[in-house]
Amino acid sequence: MTKRTSAKYKIDRRMGENLWGRPKSSVNTRSYGPGQHGQRRRGKLSDYGLQLRAKQKLKGYYGDLTEKQFRRTFREAERMHGDTGDNLIGLLERRLDAVVFHSKFTPTIFSARQFVNHGHILVNGRRVNIPSFRVKDDDVVEIREKSRSIPLVLYAQDSQERDAPAYLEVDADALKSRYLRAAHLDEVPYGAIMEPNLVVEYYAKN
Repeated sequence: MTKRTSAKYKIDRRMGENLWGRPKSSVNTRSYGPGQHGQRRRGKLSDYGLQLRAKQKLKGYYGDLTEKQFRRTFREAERMHGDTGDNLIGLLERRLDAVVFHSKFTPTIFSARQFVNHGHILVNGRRVNIPSFRVKDDDVVEIREKSRSIPLVLYAQDSQERDAPAYLEVDADALKSRYLRAAHLDEVPYGAIMEPNLVVEYYAKN
């Protein structure tokens, strides 16, 4: 289980934004940062500060990945043809935990990671318990038959908070999802504005 599961909304408050667009987010009522100094007035950020913030925000959205994991994904995106920022989003959205989350199999990205870790997910009929597993085009992701009545799944299915993005073909009744193609930035249902171009600038200098 990720270390952020019990304190996920601290990321929201640290960024001052509702990253996942959830009504439960504490930033909706407390827009200042966590901790005893959280209510101090925020100064204007430098260019470096804006770039760092963009990186932390995007990294936090995917369950607050470790810096090593995120940097490795960025370097891979950098080696691909095309725009590095678009490539980065495409790679992040191919993570199995992200697919499980956006298919509405679980209510949060944190529970999606735990759900995959516990072996509840099949990819093309085979059990996969690695959240960072990269889904390919036309791969079918589904919940194991024995796991479909878990309360977490039922809660996520009943939730009206979000819809599945266009690059996923979701069968809510069968609890199956097909990954159709690479995701684009404007298709990912982020709760806050993401700026992968600033992430590219950050890593170009660091």
